[in-house]
Amino acid sequence: MQLKGLVRFFAIALILICVYQLSFTWIVRSYEKDVEERAVSWVKAKYPAADKKYPDSKELQTAYSDTLANLEKQRKQRILDSTKETKIGPFGMVAYQEAKDKELMLGLDLQGGMSVTMEVGLDGLIRSISNNSKDVAFNNALNSAVALKANTGADLITLFGNEYKKVSNGAKLAPIFATRSDNKIKFDASDDAVLSYLRDQSAAAFKNTLRIITTRIDAFGLASPSINPNPAKGTISIELAGINDPERVRHYLQSTANLQFFEVYNINDVAEALQSADKSVSDYIKGTTTSTKPVAAVVDTANKAQQPADTTKTVTLSGNDTGKKAAAPKTAGVDSATIRKNENPIFSLFAGIAQGQKDEKGSVRFPSYIGYVLKKDSAMLGEYLRMDMVSTKFPGNLVFMYGNLEGNDGATVKDRLALYAIRTLDNGMAKLQGAHVSKASQQFDEKGRPSISMAMDAEGTRVWAKMTADNVNKPIAIVLDNFVYSAPNVVNPIPNGNSEISGSFTVPEAQDLAGILQAGPLSAPAKIVAEQVVGPTLGQAAVSGGALSFFISFIVIFALMLIYYNTAGWVANTALILNLLFTIGILAALGFTLTAPGIAGLVLTIGMAVDTNVIIFERIKEELTKGKGYLTAVSDGYKRSYAPVLDAHVTTFLTALILF
Repeated sequence: MQLKGLVRFFAIALILICVYQLSFTWIVRSYEKDVEERAVSWVKAKYPAADKKYPDSKELQTAYSDTLANLEKQRKQRILDSTKETKIGPFGMVAYQEAKDKELMLGLDLQGGMSVTMEVGLDGLIRSISNNSKDVAFNNALNSAVALKANTGADLITLFGNEYKKVSNGAKLAPIFATRSDNKIKFDASDDAVLSYLRDQSAAAFKNTLRIITTRIDAFGLASPSINPNPAKGTISIELAGINDPERVRHYLQSTANLQFFEVYNINDVAEALQSADKSVSDYIKGTTTSTKPVAAVVDTANKAQQPADTTKTVTLSGNDTGKKAAAPKTAGVDSATIRKNENPIFSLFAGIAQGQKDEKGSVRFPSYIGYVLKKDSAMLGEYLRMDMVSTKFPGNLVFMYGNLEGNDGATVKDRLALYAIRTLDNGMAKLQGAHVSKASQQFDEKGRPSISMAMDAEGTRVWAKMTADNVNKPIAIVLDNFVYSAPNVVNPIPNGNSEISGSFTVPEAQDLAGILQAGPLSAPAKIVAEQVVGPTLGQAAVSGGALSFFISFIVIFALMLIYYNTAGWVANTALILNLLFTIGILAALGFTLTAPGIAGLVLTIGMAVDTNVIIFERIKEELTKGKGYLTAVSDGYKRSYAPVLDAHVTTFLTALILF
């Protein structure tokens, strides 16, 4: 009796636990369905139906309906993102995000989502360790190794070592890497020692990249992500179930989070060099000079879908830094009215040149950018600025970068990009790197716009204080992944290391960027080399098919047990129901993911769950046919069933162990 009481206690406890755990799934689905209805109602109220908008065109109706469907999805996601902490369920028992984390998770094949394979680019790490060496043999060898790896999949370090031997004329690798190796490489070290060091650094960088990507995915709030690294191939396979914005995920995963703070050249600093470069390109077009190889003189980020920022907590934008078209400053000697495409190929691509204006003290102040171009012309301008006949006209520490342009109303000018002349250190690096950002979070600025608040560590605070003190009344460019988010004028020095990036962000974009900065930069950037997007329609078809097979098998087994065993069948069916409840409840409680093969496993479980009952019932029937009394037959039936039941369970356990 005591044993029966213990069994009854545990059975009731497990039932309550499983029902409680599965209740989160019901709560989340109910809330998300309500949000979807709100999103649909909002779109219907704001936009007319397709048949009303285009009553005479089926093609336009279809296109317009697709647009409305996308708007509904975006609206739903925006509501969900902004209500993560909202209490939902009966009596507001749990926050939405908390319930979402506890619901029964469905796999990529059941709810749709995104599967990507990322390759960790170790060539960037090697360049960083070399202090961005300009050595011709080093760069040629590394470029050749990267090309070979793309075709062969071989180890990049080995390929690099082999290629360097071919082009180095006997020169050693050690002098290239000794400076940034923390004394681990001596200037007279052998090439084998250097390659061994690079392999160690590459292995550490791969682990760090994996850690950061995992941290980003966790911060992104994705359900049941699957992350599988392959260090031998340098790849990371990721499955993200439930994703409905693949473009956002691509940017989030691939961002290197390379935050940098640069001083800038203004138009007056580079006007003479720009005119000289313009003449050189004009001569080349006319055929009076020979063709030259392009070099990396501009970072082309024209196609990045990023939003700019415009201020920091103690930094404000120059009042002259606007998006309006303006003539060139007199000091530059450029008359924009006389620009012609052949005579002035570079200037003809500018939609506007930065204009100097006098401040209240009579001093001429220039915007932080040197001009702005139409997005469609940015690629051609980049080609011109990459020509070595052009790059030699500018200071060796100047790098051109693009950034979004803001109009007088503070909104981003969508079809134009600002061009900045960034002043780097002699090695091409920034005075202050984002690695010194110790904390980043999404906030709102004084205008109520989403922003990113940042705090720096001790070293970053010291460098930032000196940098802002040296550039009072001058701009400092805030650059993320070679794209200028803002270049505000410094009003006062910032001694505490706190700053803020704000601008044309949405709340999810600001949250994403803050999460990326908080996780830290990637020492070895990872790029998506393969991806597969599974649509929710395909996932819903898998769910429907799996549910149908599950329902049919359950009904068939349930009916057979009742027909064949009568009252004993009710006992078996009760055990069957509890078995399924416990299985699904424990899956949800432990955070496991239910997939299409998992549904097939549940269908198999339905058959196996009654297997023990069938064995026991048949043994009891055999004892009854021998003339034994009912109680004796039941007792002997259970005893004789013990061995085959144990055998079946051991077999199941071994199968599960092998599959694991």
